[in-house]
Amino acid sequence: MALVKQIKNSKQQYGWVAIFMHWLVAVVVLGMYPLGLYIVSLGYYDSGYRIYPNIHRSIGILLAMVILLRVAWKLLNPNPSMLARSKLERFAAHAGHTTLYLLLLTVVTSGYLLSTADGRSIRVFDWFSVPAIQALATRQEDFWGNIHFYAATGMMILVAVHLAAAVKHHYVNRDATLKRMLGVQENTHDTEDRNNNQANTL
Repeated sequence: MALVKQIKNSKQQYGWVAIFMHWLVAVVVLGMYPLGLYIVSLGYYDSGYRIYPNIHRSIGILLAMVILLRVAWKLLNPNPSMLARSKLERFAAHAGHTTLYLLLLTVVTSGYLLSTADGRSIRVFDWFSVPAIQALATRQEDFWGNIHFYAATGMMILVAVHLAAAVKHHYVNRDATLKRMLGVQENTHDTEDRNNNQANTL
């Protein structure tokens, strides 16, 4: 086994750009959910009321940019072939990934519309501002807030399922699904030996 060195994806392996963006988005999303729950619990006079929402919004805008880059990179690169054995597993994997992307886009879009519902722009860490779309700034904070919360909660549930599926692939199916997203590339002999062992047990 060796660490992945290629930048782009191949039919067998993810490149390091896709791997980096995958784990960056995963870490940020897992951190943003509890931060969002904490922000909701804050009162108007809490010291963090003026600090943490701005951090949450700023990270959300940067996350949206990374997601768009990741989608573009995904469209410009080949997707490594699925290692799932059955058609049902392949369908579930495809449906799960598609739903995750849709929920991600829903979360960042609703977060933007929630933050700009009063017509004000979002100041991202005092680096730059993202203006509001005035036609959509109709003071619908409750509406977009509910969509933001339920989409984020649904995404957390799906992330847990995604993680469970990765563990299953690693320990039950004993394939390279998890390894190749960790940047570990198997050599041809390892793959052939595993395939032969699986064939012998069938």
